Parts: sequence; C-alpha cells; structure tokens
Amino acid sequence: MATAVQRRQAKALKNPTPVELPSGRWRCQVTVNGKRVSVVEDDPKTAHAKAVALKAEVLKVQKRPDDLTVGEAIDRYIASKDGVLSPSTVRGYKGIRKNNLQTIMHVKLSALTPEAVQMAINDDAKKLSPKSVRNAHGLLSAALSMYAPDLRLDTTLPQKVRHEIGIPTEAEVAAILEEAKGTEMELPLLLAIWMGLRRSEIQGLTWDDISGNVLHVRSAIVRGENGPVEKTTKSFSGDRRLRLPAYILDVLARTPHRGDYVVNLSGQSMYDRFSRMCKRLGLPHYRFHDLRHLNASIMLAAGIPNKYAQDRMGHATDNMLKSVYQHIIVSTREEVDDAVDARFYAILHTNCTPDDKNR
Repeated sequence: MATAVQRRQAKALKNPTPVELPSGRWRCQVTVNGKRVSVVEDDPKTAHAKAVALKAEVLKVQKRPDDLTVGEAIDRYIASKDGVLSPSTVRGYKGIRKNNLQTIMHVKLSALTPEAVQMAINDDAKKLSPKSVRNAHGLLSAALSMYAPDLRLDTTLPQKVRHEIGIPTEAEVAAILEEAKGTEMELPLLLAIWMGLRRSEIQGLTWDDISGNVLHVRSAIVRGENGPVEKTTKSFSGDRRLRLPAYILDVLARTPHRGDYVVNLSGQSMYDRFSRMCKRLGLPHYRFHDLRHLNASIMLAAGIPNKYAQDRMGHATDNMLKSVYQHIIVSTREEVDDAVDARFYAILHTNCTPDDKNR
C-alpha cells in the first residue's frame, strides 16, 4: 500500500507544481512513459509549461548524452547549429549522416571506441574520396566534442589528394567569350571571369545591387535541403563592392529585367551550359568555378598584391591565391628556366679573368 508521501508524489507528477531549488532555479516533475522526468528552468512558469508539454508528448524527452547513439548525437549537433550554418552546409551534414560511417551510427556513445571509429573510417575510405572521408570525420569529431568530450580519437585519415587547378588560357577565354556573345551565358561568364564572382553570388545578384558603376556583392543563392536558398555571402569578406567596367555595364544595359534577379539561370544550368560550350569549342573540361581561379591568376600575373586580390575576390584568407600562384609558376616554368639558363650562359661566356674582376 502506498504511503502518504508516495501518494503526494504521484499526485504531483500528474499535476506538476514548480518547486524552487536551493540554487534558485525551479523544478517540475512529470511521468512520461512510466519514467519520472525533471524539468529545471530559471522561472516557474517555463518549468511548468515544459513539464506539461512533455506530459502531453508535445515535447520529446531529451536523452542523456551517454544514451545517445552516434547517429542521434550527429542529428542533435546539426539541429543545434541549424541557425548559424549555411543551408548548403546543413544539407551536406545530413548527407554525411545518411551515407557515411554507417557501421557506427547505431552505436551508443557510451560504447563507442576509437577502434570502432577507425574501422568505420577504413570502410568509407574504400569507396569514398579522401575529402569525403575527412569531412565525415570532422562532423563526427564536432558532435563528439559536444556530447562525449572525454572520448579522445586518434584516427588515421586517408592522405589528401592534391588536385591540379585547371585554368583556361587567355586564348581559350577569348574563344569562350566570343561564343557566349548575345546569349544568356554572356553576363554570368563575364561576372565570373572579369569580376571574380562565385556562381552562387551571380545567382544572388539583384538589380538593386547595382548603383551606377558599382556592384555590391552581398548575397548568394545556394542549394538547401528543399531547393535554392538565399543567404548572405560566404564570409564577412565576401560582402564587397566592385567597380564595373564599361564593357560589362553595356551588357547589363542590354539585359532584360525579368524580376528582381539579374541572372535568371540556376547554378546547375550555368554549369551545364558552360560544359557544353567548352565541348563545342574543343576545350578541356573546365568547371565554372575555374573561371574564378582565372580571375585570380590574371591579377597575380599582373603583379597585383595578394591583399588587394584577396579583397576583390572576397576571400577571408589568401589560401586559394597561393594555390593559383603555384599554378602560374608551373605554367611559366619554361620561361623561368630559360631566363636562369641565359644568365649562367652569359657568365660562362664572359671573357675575363679573376684578376680583371678585382681591378
């Protein structure tokens, strides 16, 4: 038979009443699926409201971190960052959750070991690129740092693969721009090649972003879970103003106004049309993003300091510029070798003796 204290507790669980704790916070207790659940909040009304919502199963009881599986921890991590991450980043994270590290997604954090993580990484490395594997491990590490901070990973990851940057030559660019004249692709190509805009920034460009000969790059359209999503630029540095040359201003003046956006092509459409254009011209397969690299290479070849090139392209760091700089060095290596060889040949054929040099 239940005691008076037990009866009072049972009644309190059915009709939760906030109780002030020694800390000054308020606790409400309810029974959900046969288990006692406590809600602690800074004020009694919030504690009571959440307790009632839990009782009515409007809110779900959050599991303790140790009870979470790896998959649940990643889900909670993504949800906790939803308001600050780019829609494309969230989409990418959810793709990792669905497709990567599947051998450990059902494992509870309390049972997860560094060895199990290494084996999951090994499995993914057999079928995915090193970059994809590293991205998945990065998301896992972030979730574990939040929900299992005591678990220390020492995972060996696949070695990074260095990809050579493909940049069209000036002759190829001339052919591309000539092919695009008078088509819907002329303006997007000019904005990428001449102004250095990202494909997402070209999509997000509105007529209000153009004032006189100044272009204000301040938004982008990226792929979210449910289609295109407008957002701010990739970084704080991405919000920038660029002076438009007369040639592009003339193309803009001839561009029909079909709504708020200057370019009415999707990112995929721009990519596909550019790929077909390269094929028609007999050019190598270039990505649309390679046109941005071309813009950087033109500035570096012209001797423009990294600081100004970085500012014009909206980069937070000069990492990409350094990669393009390496490409330029490779492309002009023969000229450099010839110049060095010529200097040494001149030295070897100098008709003088050491005594002559000392006079």
